[in-house]
Amino acid sequence: MSHNPIRPWRNIDRRQSRQIRVGNVPVGGGAPISVQTMTNTDSSDVKATVAQVLACAEAGADIVRVSTPDEAATRALRDIVAESPVPIVADIHFHYKRAIEAAEAGAACLRINPGNIGDASRVREVIRAAKDHGCSIRIGVNAGSLEKHLLEKYGEPCPDAMVESGMEHIRILQDNDFHEFKISVKASDVFLAAAAYQGIAEATDAPIHLGITEAGTLNAGTVKSAIGLGNLLWAGIGDTIRVSLSADPVEEVRVGYEILKSLGLRHRGVNIISCPSCARQGFDVIKTVEILEQRLEHIKTPMSLSIIGCVVNGPGEALMTDVGFTGGGAGSGMVYLAGKQSHKLSNAQMIDHIVEQVEAKAAQIEADAAAAEKAAE
Repeated sequence: MSHNPIRPWRNIDRRQSRQIRVGNVPVGGGAPISVQTMTNTDSSDVKATVAQVLACAEAGADIVRVSTPDEAATRALRDIVAESPVPIVADIHFHYKRAIEAAEAGAACLRINPGNIGDASRVREVIRAAKDHGCSIRIGVNAGSLEKHLLEKYGEPCPDAMVESGMEHIRILQDNDFHEFKISVKASDVFLAAAAYQGIAEATDAPIHLGITEAGTLNAGTVKSAIGLGNLLWAGIGDTIRVSLSADPVEEVRVGYEILKSLGLRHRGVNIISCPSCARQGFDVIKTVEILEQRLEHIKTPMSLSIIGCVVNGPGEALMTDVGFTGGGAGSGMVYLAGKQSHKLSNAQMIDHIVEQVEAKAAQIEADAAAAEKAAE
């Protein structure tokens, strides 16, 4: 909401962490929380993988991860990196040589899972490659692949075991004078993941990559991720996030932004506030919002739009949004601009007119920002 003041009771005190870089994207140290996703194409298929990377970047992904399970994938990675508009993270499991090849191919970051990449000597070789090629590293601890000695010690995956795993591998990196790393401690169980993240946040100042792993389908996984990630983000924990869904990676990006937008941590595109609709609605709210979401996908400027079916809550919601429309019955409603009543409009004209108003407001915001930047030079 560009015209509304920031209210102190909405503020989140973010955990202070060191800052690293994933390519040109800063992570931690107060930088905006970045949104990640991961391709699900055959990584050796350059054309298909690049197409998916481009779609994710267009949706707002700051960073995209690509799995590199074999030599064919790491060979293809060089071309994928060359065509990607965002930094590429190479996802490494089991074979440390894939990490070395990925670093040589231009990956901005190497994601390694300590539980399955091998002993400390192999991790050291990966560190050397990261240093030589300017890569950062993500230590990716996962409840489903903890080291054998920790499972024997604790009896099962638990927060203490996950934190201990993470700290053991942090020490390996630090002992090799490598500090460009972030860490994740993921689990599919929300309680386990939240407790592990709280523990690791207290134990290190490294940037934290948040995720609820294997969260599930689009609907169920969105709910699960919103609860797990939302709880941690609200507590100030998290410097970059990935929503893991059994769905198109573009949906992961969209859900990630919606989670951050709901907490006021990132703002991108149009935030639509709409009612669930009822017998009082003066127009078909559900259909209207579906169409507007599609028609406004191209807007990247942060702004708010309220679409409310009747006058019970409509005027109040419209007072707090950049553009609003409230149904009033008799085939027409009221348009609000910058929180103020502007003009009446027929329902038949509503969608095209609202799109025009949002586009005009976005252009105005961008022009004002450009003028302010120029004046500051």
